[in-house]
Amino acid sequence: MKKIVFLMMLAGLVYACGNTSSETNNDSAQKEEKVKSITAAGATFPLPFYNLSFKTYTKAGGPLLTYGGIGSGGGIRSLKDKVVDFGATDAFLSPEKESKMPSEIVHIPTCIGAVVVAFNIPGVESVNLSNQNLEDIFMGKITNWNDSRIAENNAGVAFPDLGITFVHRSDGSGTTYIFSNYMSKISPEWENTVGKGKSLKWPVGVGAKGNPGVAGTIKQTKGAIGYIGSEFAFSQKITFAKVQNSNGEFVLPSIESISASANGEIPTNTKIMLTNSSDPQAYPISGFTWLILYKEQNYDGRTKAQAKATLEFLSWLIEEEAQALAQKVNYAPIPTKTVGIAKDILKSVTYINEPILN
Repeated sequence: MKKIVFLMMLAGLVYACGNTSSETNNDSAQKEEKVKSITAAGATFPLPFYNLSFKTYTKAGGPLLTYGGIGSGGGIRSLKDKVVDFGATDAFLSPEKESKMPSEIVHIPTCIGAVVVAFNIPGVESVNLSNQNLEDIFMGKITNWNDSRIAENNAGVAFPDLGITFVHRSDGSGTTYIFSNYMSKISPEWENTVGKGKSLKWPVGVGAKGNPGVAGTIKQTKGAIGYIGSEFAFSQKITFAKVQNSNGEFVLPSIESISASANGEIPTNTKIMLTNSSDPQAYPISGFTWLILYKEQNYDGRTKAQAKATLEFLSWLIEEEAQALAQKVNYAPIPTKTVGIAKDILKSVTYINEPILN
């Protein structure tokens, strides 16, 4: 009888050990599936927002998120070379550029930024600039601040007899793309002679690198005018002009007026430039910035866990908590309807042709 009891106890012990071993193995498997890091690279225009949101997500228990601000072109190349989980760009990919990617990609808008027209005119704190003024100044047709064509839109402002120096970016940038996209919409001459792009052959002016370079040159040069990313201008308290929108209103850039630029119809792929918005309250030199990724995530040995972790982060990034962070660093949040469109895009992303998110 004692022998039987002993054998039963032994059997129970073996079972318990085996079960514990199985649970341990399962735990180990689950730990192995936990994604440790997500990497991205690209546009510098949204860099403050990405730095803050990536850090916040990691601190809350998410994977380590790293972002390299190497420019929109670098972000596209990094995704093309499959060395990042997703890229970032301020200009959506044209059909031609998309055709050169290894497979289909999707665009996820993450926030809205703008380009402000900053100036340095001693004794002048506010300037209204019409579309014609912008064309004439940036094409070198207006060369002095006391020109009557500027005075027409600025009753009561005493402009000095001071030459105008246009300061533009010397490096390729999404900021330049948004600015030149707007100029191409309001000026046929600009579109035909200068065009739009991240890097341009400028008709007049002096170049400076990055937002800090342009801002610094404007600050040091009396009579200077140039374009700067709104998030930088807001944080540095730079003086900027009111720009005439499509409704004929002179509008200052603000979180509210920048956000209004996205109030129109947004296509289901979100590939639209918001410049010169039809909304009467909109600041006209505004634009989305996007994160881009492959629609089919099963490539180069990529695991489903890695793909899911990436999509879960992107889903969080366009939701209320992260969009509130965008406002803290001077970006406008994407409208609710755009969030819904972006969510649908994320739901279309697959792993071996099966949706990853429900």
